[in-house]
Amino acid sequence: MSGTFRQSPAFEVSHDSTPSDVLLAGFSAYGLAGLTAVDYLVDHLDLEPTGHVRTEGLPTITPFTNGEPRHPTRLFSRPDLDVTVLVGELFVPVQLGEAFADAVIDWTEAEGVEEVAVLAGVPTAHAPDDHRTFYVATEDYRATRLTDGDVPPMGSGFLDGTNAALIERGIESPLGAAVYVTPVHAQVPDVEAAVRLVETVETVYDLDVDSGPLRAFAAEVEQHYAELAERMERRESDAPDDRMYM
Repeated sequence: MSGTFRQSPAFEVSHDSTPSDVLLAGFSAYGLAGLTAVDYLVDHLDLEPTGHVRTEGLPTITPFTNGEPRHPTRLFSRPDLDVTVLVGELFVPVQLGEAFADAVIDWTEAEGVEEVAVLAGVPTAHAPDDHRTFYVATEDYRATRLTDGDVPPMGSGFLDGTNAALIERGIESPLGAAVYVTPVHAQVPDVEAAVRLVETVETVYDLDVDSGPLRAFAAEVEQHYAELAERMERRESDAPDDRMYM
């Protein structure tokens, strides 16, 4: 079949054990802040690989470290922590975000996951006072996690791609859904943005994570993420202009 994609790309979640009630996710997008943050959570919470997302009909990548390959979109957890982390190194184009989100949400509903939170960066002009984390969240998520007002809401605008589809499914179902967003700069990875995201979820979910070593951690993976960013830029060059937030 000619063209970049098959007509119907498919995503399938495979998990070796029952996931936690909470799913935290970070994807390959916008400064890689969300991806850096969840990768750091996996490392510093000593989480173990428990599953992956299989992709058909979409150009994929196979990341590797020290010659050892791994799935590009992976799930991590541990028995004594009620958080499962989704690390998405595979870039999912905006037009395929709904299909990807549907696969993830169908899996969460089947497995009894109660809420999903995505960590993400926003490529927008901002002042130093805007260097903080904001939220876009469904009503049930806000009632459960955001009543203390420590995290402010994001101003008017709209989401697109996977994040938009996850929130939309959350509106229409009992699943609590949120996207935590923070402004990002052009450098990859945007370490300061990743630190803000880690500190936010550490507070919201009472995780025992020290964000201090994140700068050193990011330096270790900078080359890997820089190569990933180059791939993203090539794919995004043919995509419509981003208008995620206004």
